[in-house]
Amino acid sequence: MIYNIAGMRVKIENCSGRTLRQAKPYLADDQSETQDIDIVINVDEKRVAEAVREHPELSAPDWDYMISGNDFYVGLLHHGGILLHSSCVVVDGVAYAFSADSGVGKSTHTKLWLKKFGDRAYILNDDKPAIRLIDGKLYACGTPWSGKEDLSVPKNVPLGAICFVERNSDNRVEKAQVSEAVYKIMSQTLRKLGAKNMDNLLNVVEQICEKVPLYNLYCNISDEAADVSYNAIKRSDLEATDET
Repeated sequence: MIYNIAGMRVKIENCSGRTLRQAKPYLADDQSETQDIDIVINVDEKRVAEAVREHPELSAPDWDYMISGNDFYVGLLHHGGILLHSSCVVVDGVAYAFSADSGVGKSTHTKLWLKKFGDRAYILNDDKPAIRLIDGKLYACGTPWSGKEDLSVPKNVPLGAICFVERNSDNRVEKAQVSEAVYKIMSQTLRKLGAKNMDNLLNVVEQICEKVPLYNLYCNISDEAADVSYNAIKRSDLEATDET
């Protein structure tokens, strides 16, 4: 089957369970292969079985989902993009990605934005949105690799900012230094790559640092945290139009 993900035509073969369930909203209307296929994902039973043998703490459906996400990520690197471990919220047609280690509270923070903005806001992807350069501009894109809650929308939205979240007793936002931001982006994306793929990764990270404001967000889980972060990072200079 062919899917439209992050502005690309992606063919997914031999996957099952969670991967196909979460990919269903991305299913392309045009299933013909007369158009170019940008990425092919093929997770056969042998690959899954080998992964389960090496790491039996995870089930076969878990490995199917993880291997398909890894394959998409590697393909995405050849099309000017990365997957960033983050919760990405859209307000007024502009996307804001909040990145942190698991358990820090990035999803908790974006839910505060939903509470604050109501119908003006939605979660684009709650775990691994694609950050991709399209026609010279950076977009955040929904993907099927969206975490256990599967909060994801098949849209590509102009990216307004990336915030690196840290828990704190009060709420404040600071501009991130580029060297610091590069380290934090690298720590929240796939890094076990060959030389060519690593070059592609570094090129994308360089584009992100040049084109998108980067911030450190120190916050608690109060409603004030959403006010402080939004007022510090909101973008009114972008053409805020969602792309389906």
